[in-house]
Amino acid sequence: MKNRILTLALVCAALVSSTAQAADKLKIGTEGAYPPFNFVDSSGKIGGFDVEIGLALCERIKAECEVVAQDWDGIIPGLLAKKYDMIIASMFITEERKKQVAFTDPYYLAAMTHVAPKGAGLTEFSNDALKGKVIGAQSGTTQADYIAAVYPDAEIKLYPTQDEANLDMVNGRLDLQVGDMLPMLDWVNKNDDGKGCCELIGEPITDKKFVGDGVGIAVRQEDNELREKLNKALEEIRADGTYQKINDKYFTIDVYTMK
Repeated sequence: MKNRILTLALVCAALVSSTAQAADKLKIGTEGAYPPFNFVDSSGKIGGFDVEIGLALCERIKAECEVVAQDWDGIIPGLLAKKYDMIIASMFITEERKKQVAFTDPYYLAAMTHVAPKGAGLTEFSNDALKGKVIGAQSGTTQADYIAAVYPDAEIKLYPTQDEANLDMVNGRLDLQVGDMLPMLDWVNKNDDGKGCCELIGEPITDKKFVGDGVGIAVRQEDNELREKLNKALEEIRADGTYQKINDKYFTIDVYTMK
């Protein structure tokens, strides 16, 4: 009888252990097409600032994480459909998105910018000044919302990815585009096509109606325990220098403070 009780106890312990392990396996959804924040390298591996921050957080909460790529237009539906457990994809925290998902504290600050061909001579960014101009942005983004709201008399062109918007600008099909400031800064400074064609112009766009409260990790609204764990882990990697080490691989400023 004692042996049977012991065996039953071991089986129960194994089941509990298996359940705990399963609970610690999480999936991160990211776009994989938004360098330097997230991209797919030549070997097919997903990398970038977002991804490295996500994996550092997973290590801190003792979770085994898998990173999966998802097109931007379907990234929130994918979370809600439980294809992954969190979105770490440079997503601005906005009131509209809060209706669908819950966000962690920001893991970096947010701003947008205008990008124009070199020598375009644009100095005014009102609807009247840009009437009839062809202005582009990635679809499903706050940048797309911004140009639709601010430039109703322009010709608006939207693209599935930021790379496609950049390509049309290189090829002279756009007079102007609005993008997330840091990727655009990276593109015009480090990418051969971007350096050759384009420049950031005007003041950074920081209207909270569009850029929200920064960039956060999105989780399902019912997953408050996970959200709180990620917030605590973010504080820890900021405090111990892990965040700064990752930051310095990609940027010359601290994107958490934009200083």
